[in-house]
Amino acid sequence: MSRPLRYTFILILAALGTSLAAVGGWRYARASAPVSGPIIIVSIDTLRADHLPAYGYTKVKTPAIDALAADGVVFERAYSHAPQTLPAHAAILSGLLPFEHGVRDNIGFSVKAGERLLPQMLRERGFTTGGVVSAFVLRKDTGIGQGFDFFDAEMPPGTPDEPIGSVQRDGAASEAIAERWLASIGTARAFLFLHLYEPHKPYTPPERYAQYAPYDGEIAYSDEIVGRLVRYLKSHQLYDRSTIVLLSDHGEGLGDHGEQEHGLFVYDEAIHVPLIVKQESNVGAGRRIARLVQHIDLVPTLLDLVKAPIPGNLRGRSLKPVLDGTGPLAEPSVYSEALYARYHFGWSELTALTDDRYRFIKAPREELYDLQRDPHERENLAGDRVQARQALRAALDRLAAGAAIHAPAEVSADARERLQALGYVGAQTEMASAPGDTLPDPKDKRQILETYRAAVDLAGERKWPQAIGLLKHILREDPGMADVWGQLAGFAGHLDRQDLVIDAYRHYIELKPSEPGGYLGVAAAYFRQRKFEEARAHAALAVDVAADSDVRSRANAHGLLARIALSRHDADGARREAGLAHEADSKLPIVPYIEARVLYDQGKFADALPLFERAIADQKSSGSPLAELHYYAADTYGRLERYPEAEAQFIAELRDFPQNPRARGGLAMLYQATGKSDAADRAIADMLRITPGPESYALAARLYTMFGNRQQADAIRAEARRAFADAPRRAANAR
Repeated sequence: MSRPLRYTFILILAALGTSLAAVGGWRYARASAPVSGPIIIVSIDTLRADHLPAYGYTKVKTPAIDALAADGVVFERAYSHAPQTLPAHAAILSGLLPFEHGVRDNIGFSVKAGERLLPQMLRERGFTTGGVVSAFVLRKDTGIGQGFDFFDAEMPPGTPDEPIGSVQRDGAASEAIAERWLASIGTARAFLFLHLYEPHKPYTPPERYAQYAPYDGEIAYSDEIVGRLVRYLKSHQLYDRSTIVLLSDHGEGLGDHGEQEHGLFVYDEAIHVPLIVKQESNVGAGRRIARLVQHIDLVPTLLDLVKAPIPGNLRGRSLKPVLDGTGPLAEPSVYSEALYARYHFGWSELTALTDDRYRFIKAPREELYDLQRDPHERENLAGDRVQARQALRAALDRLAAGAAIHAPAEVSADARERLQALGYVGAQTEMASAPGDTLPDPKDKRQILETYRAAVDLAGERKWPQAIGLLKHILREDPGMADVWGQLAGFAGHLDRQDLVIDAYRHYIELKPSEPGGYLGVAAAYFRQRKFEEARAHAALAVDVAADSDVRSRANAHGLLARIALSRHDADGARREAGLAHEADSKLPIVPYIEARVLYDQGKFADALPLFERAIADQKSSGSPLAELHYYAADTYGRLERYPEAEAQFIAELRDFPQNPRARGGLAMLYQATGKSDAADRAIADMLRITPGPESYALAARLYTMFGNRQQADAIRAEARRAFADAPRRAANAR
């Protein structure tokens, strides 16, 4: 080689070495620098990993998630610790297992006050934190919003035709709120938690995704929402600087092991979740990780990325070494639990341990699956591979040693009704003291749960006789299910079947004699039948059994006693009971309401109105709606010919209590009196559709008679005779 050529070659080598050193130095500096751009977690509720193209699925298109996966790291085997929304998210945001953070079910549990969640930890590193959630199950009073500077959990008001509207929010609306928050904070050092609820049942994707199966159509819509967020980030030069985590809280059964939804089992379809991490500057783009990871790894990972200390009580580990490709990870054993059956049906809980090869499920009949050879968990090897089963059971017992099955707290009637609308059983059974392996195995009882969920679906369609028939079928098979008796009472109430309401609540009381709700239910039913002495006796029992700490039940019982006294023309007794209700719950505006009712009953409407208005003002600060307050205020405004205010109050009553036929009847009368006959017809039609009981039909017939439309009144009476004469036969056929 000539000297000039050799000299040129040396220069090229030197330049190349310098470039490589620079690249290596940049990579080292990038890997060692703390994340300072936005950190965003997008949680897509109820999303199975194996229903995403990024995980090999071909029956739906998700271009936004695919692009995020291409820019990030895909974890192929990520697992949840609980197949329920609130417990799973508590683990995601705390880094703790369910028996550590104490949230074991969607109902009756909340994150402990003062628990240090991820947003609080990031706030301490200078991040502005915001959370936007799309379902009532993650409402603020669950404690899941602790540590956020901004937390939006406001659900849209329900409508007669969309009762589910009060418990979930369209993900597009949540994403728009998230965008506005990001735009308002004036810093890129932000942490955003965005929760989307679309894949959760009911599966109602937009019409543009009708080519897909309903569940997959909801996934496609979720992908569209993710795409909107990504476009916002790119348009504001934030995408490259962002660390974006896309995951799910749990999966969905879709019938794979006989469960259509989730909560009962801990098979792969319920706990295998997607996990995609797009790092700042797309570090590690395109990498796929086959190692086992879990929800509780997320908190230590994000703390590691911002160079924050990782609390010593966390069992999870940082995934940063595999995100950056700088090192391996030891294989964990992933703990999962399903306590839904224990809390709501009195069946055994299920706990599971998943390692690189096996999943062991602790149950009355234990299960062991070889996930490498049998990924769909069809062949139970518990009896054949005794050594593996015993080793995993021992490891599971060590992990959960001393972990009790926590008793749930009481749930307000309003929260219970909203959660029932989502298909969650609305009350808990008494906690059995027996160990789980002596209780029924959920595998043997799954059809009961599926029947219950079918009844809830029918109720959502207002097919009350059929829904009642299914619940009766369940209770014939297992009459010891207190919560199903309570649900039966609720369904019967929609048909004004007060006899069935009373019978169902009597069974409920036999099973849960220390629960005041049963006595209140019987008392309210007797009150509607105008059997005031029986109503008074049961309301008094509710007062007696309500614990001193159960202020809501005591206040409701005294409030009902006050109404009973009014109906018996006992004004002094009504005032006395209202005072006791106020003592139990000082936020309840019962005292001015009862004083107003006394004047209203005396025909002193002008004197009553200021007291109704005061009660309404007090109610706004209490956050606890009082039945018929807006109704009587509306009627009072109407009698004083203040019609616009009367209309607003009738609508307010129906917003809080959509099952009140008298409020719809009053609204119909108001519309007819003000020349809006079409609106009056719609109000009556809504009343018959929403509360199709004898009271509603009788009221509708009276209204049309008053309106001078005797033909329509006669038609409604004839329809009522057919409906209620035929109801017992249809209910029997539904069984």
